[in-house]
Amino acid sequence: MNLTEHFLDTRKHTQSICKTLTIEDHVVQVAVFASPAKWHLAHTTWFFETFILKVHAPNYKEYHKDYNFLFNSYYNNAGDRVFRANRGNMTRPSVEEIYNYRKYVDEAILKLIINNDSDTLKDLITLGIHHEQQHQELLLTDIKYMLGHNPLFPAYDTDTSLLANEKNKDSGFHSVEEGIYTIGFQATGFSYDNEMGVHKVYLHDFEISKGLVTNEEIIQFIEDGGYSNFTFWLDEGWSWVEANEINAPLYWHKIKGEWHHFTLKGLQKVVSKSIANHISFYEAAAFAEWKGMRLPTEFEWEVAAQKLNWGKRWEWTNSAYLPYPKFKKAEGALGEYNGKFMINQMVLRGASIATAPNHSRKTYRNFFHPDARWQFTGIRLAK
Repeated sequence: MNLTEHFLDTRKHTQSICKTLTIEDHVVQVAVFASPAKWHLAHTTWFFETFILKVHAPNYKEYHKDYNFLFNSYYNNAGDRVFRANRGNMTRPSVEEIYNYRKYVDEAILKLIINNDSDTLKDLITLGIHHEQQHQELLLTDIKYMLGHNPLFPAYDTDTSLLANEKNKDSGFHSVEEGIYTIGFQATGFSYDNEMGVHKVYLHDFEISKGLVTNEEIIQFIEDGGYSNFTFWLDEGWSWVEANEINAPLYWHKIKGEWHHFTLKGLQKVVSKSIANHISFYEAAAFAEWKGMRLPTEFEWEVAAQKLNWGKRWEWTNSAYLPYPKFKKAEGALGEYNGKFMINQMVLRGASIATAPNHSRKTYRNFFHPDARWQFTGIRLAK
């Protein structure tokens, strides 16, 4: 697939995610961390306009003077922006106008590709594509969070394959020998700056589970008082449980004595043998403590990855999100892409059923705050 095809395919797929939404669905913001679909559609377009067209396209005319303020996310170098919690207040511009904005920018990017084949431009467009692929996953999980908090639990799509009832293919544990291992991105092709800085780590021998924790095991944890026993929880995690009255994974509801959960196909019974989903780091750490085990570090995960079946859930590790040796932020706004978030977040490895195809790799470092669970997150144990 050439650059033009990759660009068009990515832009088309983002809009296909929204095809089942009503106009009202595009605008709602249920929580500060979950952005409206309309904002995702506009922000990914703003990225191409701001970092590529305004800089590299001669005589490019900005679509609207206010869009930089409305659709900038966190790039301080790019100027002022709307407070994140107010993204759902943008009833104007209309959804129709945002789709027009996307068309306008797409046409300008395609024209630029024809007239400029520099490596710098290709690298920037590739970054924009991967940025949009990240937002495709966020878009889908934000849509699920919105519909999952609708009192009627409406389905996103009754035909979707993203039901999240995947089952483990393997059981037991893999053993990894003590030794010095190389960590970081070493292949050709695209990677993010936080994967670079190839370095050595020393690991003690360990075992890592071949499968992920299942709903059945989560139910056992619940029935054994796991959510009401502070012994299993990190202090901050226990405070989170008490403050938010957490007693089960996100989207779980007990109805007439049976556990149900909201899926993209609507409310359904929990399938016991399926892989657990929407788990926070706090819950993952507590579950591991209850099992008498632990979460793997991100380095253990990367070393063991070639032996594991992964890609159904983002997997929490017991590693804080920190820079690799010799990590260096790029100049300007794009330098804000990863580096400034290396504080108070935990690393997740792998990918999920919502991750863009071929977008993830064993060196990919996802990261979220330990209370986050609206993404497709699960648990792999180590000992």
